[in-house]
Amino acid sequence: MDIMFIIGWVIAVFMMFFGITFVMGTGFVMGNLINFFDAPSLAVTVGGSIAVLMISYTPKYFMDIPKHIKICIMPEKNDPLALIQTISEFAKEARIKGLLSLDSKLQETDNEYLRHSMQFIVDAVDAEKVHQILDSELGALEDRHNNVIGFYQKGAAFAPAFGMIGTLMGLVNMLKQMDDPSSIGPAMAIALLTTFYGCIEANVLFNPIANKLKLRHDEEMLCKSIICEGVYAIQAGENPRFIEEKLLLMLEKAQTSKFGSGGESKE
Repeated sequence: MDIMFIIGWVIAVFMMFFGITFVMGTGFVMGNLINFFDAPSLAVTVGGSIAVLMISYTPKYFMDIPKHIKICIMPEKNDPLALIQTISEFAKEARIKGLLSLDSKLQETDNEYLRHSMQFIVDAVDAEKVHQILDSELGALEDRHNNVIGFYQKGAAFAPAFGMIGTLMGLVNMLKQMDDPSSIGPAMAIALLTTFYGCIEANVLFNPIANKLKLRHDEEMLCKSIICEGVYAIQAGENPRFIEEKLLLMLEKAQTSKFGSGGESKE
């Protein structure tokens, strides 16, 4: 379980609650919460952003939201080092006993993609065709994941936009009532609430999910790329030691590419 994902959400919500209700010298004023609730503003911001997402995407994206949240909180275990070790063992077995000897070993592995990919070379499928199939599968996986990530990124863009639309609507209503000075303050507060809702929707909901799904995608793509390179190398009859070193180098490059000079993450 990704406990950091849950803790981060809890802290974000608590900090907003603290900022709204805590008053210096007085303590928590729970009555302040009512100042941050306005049904029309919620309808414009939340309802509007959901509506344009419905226009932009198919129902499947909405039905898969629980699955996406589960992936964020409870990801599949991807252990590239264990994969490299397994592939190295396969390479040694194939070099000593031949590719057909791997058939029984494949039944013992829990990694479905590794078993599926290795089966091609055990079945003596042409190397060029193996490359085409595995490369196509990786391309399709990347496109599918990018579409899902894009769904949440679009939500993060739509929410502040509808917050601004709501603010403009509130300002128009406020300007229409300028002859009544007592209505200006409440009208301005309502106008600003839509922007507030849009910022929360984008930065506490959509963007964190999109970023976490991107991280999950990178982890899965790394493991599957390692599998593909290992399969290609075993089929080509390369030295097991060389295969292991090459795959470890892929892992090192993937890890170091996430950080710039000075250890700062690029993501």
